[in-house]
Amino acid sequence: MGCTSAKTVAPEESSTKSEKVIRSAILIQKWYRRYMARLEMRRRCTWNIFQSIEYSGEQNQLKLYNFFADMLKQMKPDRTGQPKILRALSDNNRRPINCDVRTLEAEDAGLLLLSNPNDIEVGSHYNGMHLTFPLNQSQLQDLIQSFKTKKLLHAKYLLQLLHETRTLLKQKSNINRATISISKQITVCGDLHGKLDDLYMVFHKNGLPSVDNPYIFNGDFVDRGTNSVEISVILFACFLLNPNEVYINRGNHEDHIMNIRYGFVKEVNKKYSVYANGILRLFEDLFSWLPLATIIDDKVLVVHGGLSDTIDLDLISQLDRHKFLSTLHPSRSFDDENVTEVELMEWKQVLDLLWSDPRVQDGCLPNTFRGGGSYFGPDVTTMILDKYNLQRLIRSHECKVEGYEYTHNDKVLTIFSASNYYEVGSNKGAYLKLTGPDLSCHIVQYMVNKHSTKRKITFTKRISQVEKIAMRDLKRKILGCQSELITHFKSCDPENTGTISVIEWCNVLEGVMEMELPWRTMRPHLAKCDPSGAVLYNTSFSDMKLYHGSTESGHSITELLYRNKDSLETIFRIFDKDNSGTISMEEFEEALSVMINTQDISISHDQIIDIAHSLDLNKDGFIDFNEFLEAFRIVDPYGKDESKCMMSGDSETDSVGSDESERNTPSRKVDELKTRKISKLCDIQESEISEA
Repeated sequence: MGCTSAKTVAPEESSTKSEKVIRSAILIQKWYRRYMARLEMRRRCTWNIFQSIEYSGEQNQLKLYNFFADMLKQMKPDRTGQPKILRALSDNNRRPINCDVRTLEAEDAGLLLLSNPNDIEVGSHYNGMHLTFPLNQSQLQDLIQSFKTKKLLHAKYLLQLLHETRTLLKQKSNINRATISISKQITVCGDLHGKLDDLYMVFHKNGLPSVDNPYIFNGDFVDRGTNSVEISVILFACFLLNPNEVYINRGNHEDHIMNIRYGFVKEVNKKYSVYANGILRLFEDLFSWLPLATIIDDKVLVVHGGLSDTIDLDLISQLDRHKFLSTLHPSRSFDDENVTEVELMEWKQVLDLLWSDPRVQDGCLPNTFRGGGSYFGPDVTTMILDKYNLQRLIRSHECKVEGYEYTHNDKVLTIFSASNYYEVGSNKGAYLKLTGPDLSCHIVQYMVNKHSTKRKITFTKRISQVEKIAMRDLKRKILGCQSELITHFKSCDPENTGTISVIEWCNVLEGVMEMELPWRTMRPHLAKCDPSGAVLYNTSFSDMKLYHGSTESGHSITELLYRNKDSLETIFRIFDKDNSGTISMEEFEEALSVMINTQDISISHDQIIDIAHSLDLNKDGFIDFNEFLEAFRIVDPYGKDESKCMMSGDSETDSVGSDESERNTPSRKVDELKTRKISKLCDIQESEISEA
């Protein structure tokens, strides 16, 4: 008919093209999934490093008290008949077992004498917030705004606030009873750890506490971060304004001994210097009056740590909580012949509430990872909740990547409110809103970004940055065990080839470091291999070198001091009762003896004296802890020590160095050392850690 047909595609050709597209899409999906799986593996590995280092520090803190009882008995007593460390601990951290009205009144009078705000005058130069009591809502808002402009609350007003808070806390029971009958909802915040921006974020999203907006702050609002004082002031001010709508549970870091190690004591000393002693003593006492738990409408139990199979809420509600200035030991010494089973049981109840963690397996075991509290399984959770007719346990205590985590068939919910806990980008923060008659859970997540104007970094870049910091911190831990590691490496290398198998390298690191980490996965970050695949074990220390400019007693002693400088600082601050930043040579020698007695190293008393004298840089007969830290440097393999920067006293401290921003300090003149009290000084120069 003169018509031409349109060109058609053969079915076979069309099918071939479709198959190619599908195969391409599948390949891209496989590649992307593998890529994301590798990123997730790196993220989990990094998380394990941070968590292992953190819990290792808490383990050491608890071990410090365990070996005091054993090791210090071997030490020469002073004229009081006991070693000074034991006397310092017993004087500071125990109360009379039976506190009657007269004892409490005497205690109140003594505390007021030490921290009386009426003895302090506010100078004309002070431009911060002025408080009058009772507080009002306007003052709270002005106080928050004042902290946002970096203004410090005067010591007089801080002491007044602490005394008012302590008086009100003494009226509270051991277990708070909260209700949402009026507000129809309640908010639970987890660990804040001195991160003021996270508290600002919570208030920005959720509003300030009020009758219609009650809050539970579930402990650990101090230590590690730079603004523990400011967070405490804001929370206590909210509590004074709304005593029936703001509930503050005690955490394991509301403890003076933990504060000595993890930064709160140092923060108070830096910010309040002259008045620090009275302020710290008042904080210490106030923390002991914080309630131990909160129950919401007889349905939900909120505690900081967790449970154990021996938890007895009836016993907890009746015990005298304020006798536990520190929960790291019972109200009496273990060696006290008068200590009773009831006293030990009461102490274990408090310890379990504040230190325990959930686990996947059934049963209840000692929490060896942290060194205190218990691991409790789903069966323990069910048993305790059923026993007291409760529906859910809400706890904090553990940093979670997403800021929260459900476990034990959703009966246990962990809430952690400090974002960027280990490093910027390491984790989200979260808070919980319980609403309605059935107390339904609604979780709000966030991540504080101080530099929001900058371009947001990608997930891959964030993982790389956090991984780099984790590897740096791990290498520092490895460096502190260099001599012991080399000894074990050489025992696996009888022919002295300088190489061992990857399995042997991993086993040595896990055994010496006592950290269960994926060492094989991290090997490319930590050591090199020869062409045959054997590990060149000496390259495990090639990126950094530890140098001690004053001590000549041997490299192993240098490592011993460096590895234990956080525990040494704890002992140092226990001795330093007046917060002057200095202790006597004799006291420092005793502290060294305690550390050395816990190690498998033979050191004579003359060597201990030599170490102590070598640290007394200005030869005044006293050790400034700054002098001790000033003596250490971590340098690159060539001994260069050029790019040094000041480690700020505001850094978020986890141990002697710092939590997130351990930095370098320059060498300083001896005269300047004595003027810088309690600040951390450590010279560090490190080479870049390449990514595998």
